[in-house]
Amino acid sequence: MKHWHIDQVAWDRFDPTKVDPEIVPLVKAAAMVERNASDYTAYLNSVFRDDPDFRQAADNWAVEEIQHGDALGRWGMCADPSWDFEAAFVRYRAGFKIEVNADASIRGSRTGELIARCMVETGTSSYYTALGDATEEPVLKEVCRLIAADEYRHFKLFYDHMKRYLARENLSFMKRLRVAAGRIGESEDDELAYAYYCGNESEDLPYDHQRCIAAYMGRAMGFYRFRHIERSTGMVFKSIGLEPRGRLADLAARGAWRLLQWRRERYVAALRKAANENAAPPLAEAA
Repeated sequence: MKHWHIDQVAWDRFDPTKVDPEIVPLVKAAAMVERNASDYTAYLNSVFRDDPDFRQAADNWAVEEIQHGDALGRWGMCADPSWDFEAAFVRYRAGFKIEVNADASIRGSRTGELIARCMVETGTSSYYTALGDATEEPVLKEVCRLIAADEYRHFKLFYDHMKRYLARENLSFMKRLRVAAGRIGESEDDELAYAYYCGNESEDLPYDHQRCIAAYMGRAMGFYRFRHIERSTGMVFKSIGLEPRGRLADLAARGAWRLLQWRRERYVAALRKAANENAAPPLAEAA
């Protein structure tokens, strides 16, 4: 069952004067990714078709994820009354699809699949924590707090099932590491970029992955602080069988923090370049 309900959010406390315009496009994009959980549930149910316990857990997970999307979408419409979340989501569903009828995990094993899910929940838990810490708008702060708590519980859910399968499949450390690193790298694929496009750009503008991922990441990365990266690094380490605290985890967190800052600078530079290239040429001076 859900740990909270969307109607329990204090929507009447919404304060438009405290909305950060840099956060609004991110919330719109995140709303569609979260709302799209039913496809991932169908995929997981196919991969784990003979595991009724996990299938039930996946179904419960989807209910909460869909509510995340609905809550974020509702906030997005509060922040931008001209935005139609349902229409944007229909557009997203029409253009972004995953293979749901899989015979086996694309990660090579069920353990690998669950490690990949741990990476997703690690990322979302830290992301919504970062957004919640950054915003001064009280309703978004509450929604982000609720979602971040759900995502952390989801991490524990997938982690517990991962340990169960690891005991059977005995996946090596290097294979676990490759799965984790690969899934983290997929954060820059079309899922988020296309969600940004559908949530924030006109259909008349052709979709361009590089433009949209730069617009999303250039904004999103600016809201992280070192403490968010430090916590997520510990969760990654735990998932692959390393000690989540200690010197190695600290070094990895500092390296990840420097990498994030470097990547953000590249995305911001790409956005500036695109803006300059698209700017109208100055009017010629009168003779």
